Amino acid sequence: MLHSLSTVDMAVVVLLLIFIVAASMWSSFKKKDAEEYFMASRSLRWWSVAGSIFGTNIHAQQIIGMMGVGYSIGFAQSHYEVWAIPAILVVAYVFIPIYRKRNFFTLSQFLEKRYNANARLVYTILMITFIMIQLVGGFYIGSRTLGLLFDGSSFELTYLQGIFLIASVTVLFTVFGGMESVVVADNILTVIMIISVLLIGTLTYMQPEIGGISGLLKLDHAQANKMHLYLPTDHPKLPWLGIFTGLTILNMFYWTTNQYQVQRVLAAQTDRDAKLGSIAAGFLKLVIPFFSIAAGSAAFYLFKARLGEGVVKPDDTFLTLLKTVVPVGYGFVGLILAGLLCAIFSAIYSMMNSVSTMMAFDVYKKYINPHASDKMTVRFGQMFVVLMCAIAIFLANSTYDPTSTDNFFLVLANQTSYIKPGLVVAFFWGVLWKKTNAKAAVIALIAAPFIGLACDWLYAEILVNVDWIRGIFGEKLNFLYRVFMIFVLGSGVIYGLSRYFNAQGGRPQNDTDDLTVSFSGIGQTLWPFVVVHALLIGLCLLQILSPQTAAYAAALFTLLLFGRLIHKHETEFPFYQSDIFYAGILTTAMVWIMYFFA
Repeated sequence: MLHSLSTVDMAVVVLLLIFIVAASMWSSFKKKDAEEYFMASRSLRWWSVAGSIFGTNIHAQQIIGMMGVGYSIGFAQSHYEVWAIPAILVVAYVFIPIYRKRNFFTLSQFLEKRYNANARLVYTILMITFIMIQLVGGFYIGSRTLGLLFDGSSFELTYLQGIFLIASVTVLFTVFGGMESVVVADNILTVIMIISVLLIGTLTYMQPEIGGISGLLKLDHAQANKMHLYLPTDHPKLPWLGIFTGLTILNMFYWTTNQYQVQRVLAAQTDRDAKLGSIAAGFLKLVIPFFSIAAGSAAFYLFKARLGEGVVKPDDTFLTLLKTVVPVGYGFVGLILAGLLCAIFSAIYSMMNSVSTMMAFDVYKKYINPHASDKMTVRFGQMFVVLMCAIAIFLANSTYDPTSTDNFFLVLANQTSYIKPGLVVAFFWGVLWKKTNAKAAVIALIAAPFIGLACDWLYAEILVNVDWIRGIFGEKLNFLYRVFMIFVLGSGVIYGLSRYFNAQGGRPQNDTDDLTVSFSGIGQTLWPFVVVHALLIGLCLLQILSPQTAAYAAALFTLLLFGRLIHKHETEFPFYQSDIFYAGILTTAMVWIMYFFA
C-alpha cells in the first residue's frame, strides 16, 4: 500500500506522525509525581475527556473490525455503537458522582471501599486478564494491518516484525509518556479519525454503483437487506434478542466498570467535565454507524459489482476500500493512513497506561511496598508494562493466524465475554443495593467465568435438543446470550449469598453510604420512558404504525421527557449549557435510529 503512495500522501503520513509523537511526548517532560503520571493531575476538561474516550474506544480493531462486520453481516453491527448510549448515561449520572467522591486512582479501589481487599485483588486479576486478551488481539490486527500497508514496499514487514514494532512503540509511549501523553495523542487521533471516517464513508457513497445513502437503501432493499438493525433471534453472530440482553451487559461493563475507559473520567477536572465529556464521546460514536459500518455494507455492493462476491475478506474491507475509492495525490490517502497507523498504537498504549496504574496502586503499593515513593511506584508500573508486552508478543505470534477470514471484532468480543458479566454484577449490585455482602461479591466475581463455561455445556449437551429452544436460539449458543445468562445467574448468586451471609452477621463494616444510590429515584425517571416506548413498539408489531413513522414520535417524546428533567433538576446553568440537555439530544438520536432502521 505505502509503495503506491504519491509524494504528497507520503509527506502527510510522515508529518502527521511526527506531529502526534512530538505533541504527546512533549507533555512527558512535565511529569513529577504519581498523580500527574497516572491521572494527568486530574485536570482534563470535557473536550479532552471526550477526545480521549473516543480515541481509546475507536481504535484500529474498531475501525477495521466494524467495517468488516458491516461488509459481511450488515448495519446490525451498529448496535455496538448506538446501544452504548444507555451505558454512557449510566456512567454519567450513576457512577461518575460515586467514583469521583473519593478521588480513586483505580476502580479496584472502589471495590475495596465498597466490599473488601479481596474484591479489589480479584478485580485487578480479572482486568489484567481482560486487557491481556485485548492486547494480544491488538497486536494481531495491528500487525496484520501494517503488513497490508507495507506490502510490496521496501519496508515490508512479516507478521512477527509487525508485532515487535507495535510492542516497541507501546513501551516507549507508556514508559516515557503517562496519562497526559496518552490523552494528547488520543485527542489528536480523534480529530484525524473522525475526518478519515467521514472522508472514506462519503467517497464510498459517491461511487456510481452506490448513489449516496438513499441509493444504498434502495440497493439494499432490492438485494441483500444489510441495512436493518434487527436480525433473527437464532442469528449466529448478532441476534436482536442478544442485543437487548447480552450486549446491554457488555456495554455496561465497558463504560462503567472498565478501568482503561473510566480512568478518563476519573482524571476530569470536575464532575461536569466528566459528564459532558462522556456525553460528547457518545455523539462522536454516532459517526461510526453511518460512515464506517454502513460504508462497509456499501462496500459489499461495490466490491460485488467490481471484483465479484466473496473476493475480499471482511477484515481487509477498510484497506481495500481505501485503494478503491480514495484518490491518490491529494493527501487524502496519507491522512487516512496516518490516522489508521496511530489508531493501531493508541488503544494499546491507553490500555497499558491503565495496566501500569493498577499494578502500581493495587499490587505494588498495596502488597509489596506500601510506603513506596512516587518515583518507585511509577517505576514498578513501567516495568510491568514491559513484561506484559513480552508475554503478549509470544501469545499473539502463537495463537492468531494472520491469514484468518473470521470477523476479528466478534471473535475478540466472544473471548472476553466470560470475564465481563461478573464485574457488572459486582459493581451494579454494590451500587444499587446497600445490603450486598462483600463475601458474596467476591464469590460472584470468581464464579462468573465458570458459570459461562457451564452455560456453554448446558446448551450444547441438553438445551439444544429441545425443539422450541433451538428454534429461538439456534444450533449454537451465541455469546451474547451466554453473557446475559452469566449476569442473571451471577445476580442470583450475589443476592442469595448476601442474604445468607448477612443473616450470619456478615454485613460489611465499611461506611458505604456515599458509594450507593437509590434505585427508586432512577425508576421514577425511567418508567414513563419504558411505558411509552412499549406502546409504540406494540403499535409497530401490530403494523398500525411503520417503524419510520414511530421513529419521529418516539424521538419527540424522548426530547420532551428530557426537557422535563432539565426543568426539574437543572438550576445552575441555562438549558443550553446543561449536561442533561445534551444527554437528551443524544438519547433522542439513539431512539430515532433504533426505530427507523428496524
